[in-house]
Amino acid sequence: MEKTFSGKTVEEAVEAGLKELELTRDDVDIEVLDEGKKGIFKSVPAQVKLTVKEKLTDGQRAVRFLEGLFPLIGVDATPALVSEEEKIVISLTSEGTKGIIGRRGEIIDAMQALAGAVANIGRHDYKRVVVDCGNYREEREETLKRVAEKLAAKAVKQKKRVRLEPMNPYERRIIHSALADSDEVFTKSEGKEPNRYVVITPKNMRQDDRRGRKFDKDRRKGDRPSKYGSERKKTYEHRELPSEATPESSGTSFNRGGTPGYKKGGFSGFFGTFLGNANDEETTPTPSTPDKTDEE
Repeated sequence: MEKTFSGKTVEEAVEAGLKELELTRDDVDIEVLDEGKKGIFKSVPAQVKLTVKEKLTDGQRAVRFLEGLFPLIGVDATPALVSEEEKIVISLTSEGTKGIIGRRGEIIDAMQALAGAVANIGRHDYKRVVVDCGNYREEREETLKRVAEKLAAKAVKQKKRVRLEPMNPYERRIIHSALADSDEVFTKSEGKEPNRYVVITPKNMRQDDRRGRKFDKDRRKGDRPSKYGSERKKTYEHRELPSEATPESSGTSFNRGGTPGYKKGGFSGFFGTFLGNANDEETTPTPSTPDKTDEE
């Protein structure tokens, strides 16, 4: 819908049009046809054309978004709005459903997440959006319910927890809902997105399994024995340094006879291992007997 309005100025023409249409500036597109002209003897009024913007529902806005998205990612599909009462349901029609759904629904789940974000722009309460193709959602839901019941029976039989593969929030809700009324098991989500998963715990689980999990949890926190043994720190015997003056042959000594002391710029403290008196040149060191392990 479009209509032309006039006034002494452009602003007056726009205000007159909005008042008549009972709309705001955000609801219309404004086109100035004539800015008007003031003269001494004759004035020309300003003219504007107001075009009412098309108002889209949340579901229609999501469909419009998908229509623009598919050509960009090379997907040949047509979205159609099925329902938007309790939840927004969008059905995709395509010849090749496998390329749209993807492995375990990864592609269609990504489309659903984007469509949900667009549909909920400006909303105070979140409205759920479901994007389906070839009745995939219903078949997937039935499959997950069967898997939940089968794994719950396994958990009760083995009296152990059973962990499912990582799932998106929508599929995790299906698992929780399928086992919500069970008297034998309860479910809980663990982990972090995108690898968050459901754990099925039997109510008859053995107490030693519970203690074992607590022990494993403590080990993960760092309460584990050292791989080098029970001793974490090895102590060494305190070693006293000789009280006498540092011998000339000790450590970094450069003096080979004559005046005691070190060369200029040499190290003046004790360094290395005490080797005895360097002046005892006649003393022949006694060779040590090799250990049996060295001979081998």
